[in-house]
Amino acid sequence: MDSLSFRQLLSVLLFALLIPVLAHAAVPNEDAVPAYAEEQTILQTEKNTPEPGWGDAASGRVHMDRHFLGQYGESEGNVILQRGGNTWRNLRNGPIATISGALMVLMLLGIVAFYRAVGPAPAPPESGRRVERFSSWDRIVHWATAISFLILAITGLIVMFGKKLLLPWMGHDVYSWLAIISKYLHNFFGPLFILCSVILFFTFLRKNIFERWDWQWIKKGGGLLSHEHVPAGYFNAGEKLWFWGGVTLLGLVMSISGLILDFVNFGQTRYILQWANYLHVAGATFYIIAAMGHIYIGTLGTPGAYHAMRHGTVDEEWARTHHPIWYEELRGGGSRPPPAGAFPEGTAPRRT
Repeated sequence: MDSLSFRQLLSVLLFALLIPVLAHAAVPNEDAVPAYAEEQTILQTEKNTPEPGWGDAASGRVHMDRHFLGQYGESEGNVILQRGGNTWRNLRNGPIATISGALMVLMLLGIVAFYRAVGPAPAPPESGRRVERFSSWDRIVHWATAISFLILAITGLIVMFGKKLLLPWMGHDVYSWLAIISKYLHNFFGPLFILCSVILFFTFLRKNIFERWDWQWIKKGGGLLSHEHVPAGYFNAGEKLWFWGGVTLLGLVMSISGLILDFVNFGQTRYILQWANYLHVAGATFYIIAAMGHIYIGTLGTPGAYHAMRHGTVDEEWARTHHPIWYEELRGGGSRPPPAGAFPEGTAPRRT
């Protein structure tokens, strides 16, 4: 037998030996859900390898396990595939993105419809006398937090929805630069927003403690539909709900999940990063929705409120109408009771 025939025979034998392995490794496309066919192929191939094999810590499983990636969480430098990656991608780009976008659009449409149907709160006639509502420090802290939030919201929306909404008409070249700039702005302004939020929390904490009269404001919905001026202190119950539910609770969710995603060199695995991303997107959705309401009420919904945060002062009649308890405190140096008749009998607020 010459050498050529021997090589041909050897090739045929090797191919025959490999047929069972190749056949077993092949995965029909319909079975590759939610993972890719390549991932299914590797998993099945691994399952039938000699020890160390499928159930052994020394096998290739360490490259793909969704809990212990790379060298069991110590390093992910040699990660090839991760089982949860495609699941995260399908959820993030599918139902999560759809629900998030739909909620924000519905909120925006709801605000427009509410404004057209109900309109803004009636503005009281001006007295010509102005009182200070926010100090310079209050306004600096508020606007630093608000501006950093708006930058994060805009860049986050670009990262989340840009491929679907912007890429088709901007083209790959322009959108790639926009996406890169958005990503870096988002990563750098995240820690700044956290710092501003912490300062804002302690700046306004004392004025956001709930009082007994706040329940009357909540029961009447702040008079948003009836245009009734419900008695309130320095901040009304709606502003306090925004402070505790938005700035504090959602701020914590956004801050913790954002730091986990921003600084990936502290040993967190891709599995942790994916869950942090789920929480970050959910928190951002509700934070943006709540912020829409806050911005509307602080601008178009309540004439005069924006001027207070912009310039620090309000007309004396505006203070008396919208925040009568605070107004009486100003007039009496903090010792006057709430206006007579402001509360049902037996529900007079305690003084603090």
